[in-house]
Formats: sequence, structure tokens, C-alpha cells
Amino acid sequence: MTGLVREIGLARGSEILALGSVDLVQFTDEGGRNVLLQADAVFFLNRPWPKEKAVDVDAGPAPDVLLEVDHTTDVRRGKLSVYASLGLPEVWVEVPQPEWLAPRESGWPRLTIYLLEGGRYVESARSRAFAGWTAAEIHRALNEEVRSLETVAALRRVGRRLGRAMGTGPDDDLFLAAEREESREQGRQEGREEGRQLGRLDATRLMVRQTLAARAIPVSEEIDAWLAGLSADTDTASLVEAAVECRDAEDFLCRVQKSGH
Repeated sequence: MTGLVREIGLARGSEILALGSVDLVQFTDEGGRNVLLQADAVFFLNRPWPKEKAVDVDAGPAPDVLLEVDHTTDVRRGKLSVYASLGLPEVWVEVPQPEWLAPRESGWPRLTIYLLEGGRYVESARSRAFAGWTAAEIHRALNEEVRSLETVAALRRVGRRLGRAMGTGPDDDLFLAAEREESREQGRQEGREEGRQLGRLDATRLMVRQTLAARAIPVSEEIDAWLAGLSADTDTASLVEAAVECRDAEDFLCRVQKSGH
């Protein structure tokens, strides 16, 4: 799941904090630490990285999303009421595939999104935190062996929608920005080299035409067509030599074609 969220962060243009198997804790007045529950993962859309993998429910902010993977128990029987009392705004409960991993009390493989409304959770088909990401899309992404085009499209859609709300995009991510700039620079270098090659070919064509014209040999349509097909590895000197020594246009073509140009 953290990999999926990371890709959404790339599309958004800023990292999303994803913590796996994290404790939800409260601290006593004496400094002791009580572990209330352990979540399979929590996600913060806008929070710097903490020093330890624990969430102080009193200090805040609360995770934007908490994920529970329900292998053997029904989360609804206990944890949801606790999460609601802590004010966690969004909880995802994933019953994974294959179907034999889903016990009868947890239901069929699926992901359920719970949104906190008026102190209790209501089911929703879409995430509120990860704008527009549907429960079906999240479930599919979590259970794919290989990332599908549909999942990639969904991750990009959600990330860009989050980015629009923040005024950011992929180019604001330092890693992607560096990759794109490197690609652009490579393209510019290749373009400059291609331009130099085209310039050399144009110069070669001009020299051949001028040499033939100086000898009063007309540049026929056949010669023009042949010159248009010159490649970057053309030997300019041998072409000019053929233009100097040929008897006429037909002889010029015969010489250059015989020499393999």
C-alpha cells in the first residue's frame, strides 16, 4: 500500500507520509505510554516525518486515513468504535484475496471505506482524503500481482486532483523534476546533434550542386532525388570528386551509385 501512496504523492508533487504497522498511543501524566491499538497502516497527506513509528492520538494531527487488513477478525466488532471515539476521519478495511483468506464473519474480499460523520462511521464508495479514489479501485490495486494500466491511471488521477487543490504537480516532486530535466537535456543534445548532421548534409548537397553548375552540368530531377536521400555517413569529398570528374549528369549518378553512396 505504501508504494501506491508514494506514486500518488509523485503525481501530486509532494510526499505523502505512509506508516505501516503503527501503534496508536496515549501518554500518561507521569510520562508512561499506553498502546491503544495497532493499525496496519496510516497515511498523512500533509505532515512531516515523525521520529518514531507511533501516533500520539492526543497530540494530533490524526491520520487522514487508517488502513486495517482484516484476515481473521471482523474489525467492525471492536476497533471501529474505538477509532470513532478517537476522531479518526477515515478508515479503510480490506478483506484481501484470494477468497479462502476471507473468513465468513469478515465477508467477501473487498475494501470498505468508512467516513466519520456525526461521531459514527458511514460507508462510502469513494475516499474523501484521497479525492475520488474508489473502494473498488483501491481493492484491485492492493490485490494485483502486477500493476495494471487501470490502477496506474487511477493513481495519476487521484494524485493530480490532490495536486490541483494544493497548486502542485509532478514537476514539483524533486525526483520526478530531476528525471524530466535530464530527459529534456538529453533530448536537446540529441536535437543539436541531429541539427548538426542536417547542416552537414545541406552543405554537401550545396557543394555538389555548385560544382556541377560550375561545369555546366544541369542538376537533373534524378540527381535532386538522390541528393535528398543522403545519409549522415556520406563522404562529402568523394561526392565532390565525382562532380568534378563526371562527363554529365548520368555519369555522375553512375559514379556515386557505383561507389555505394
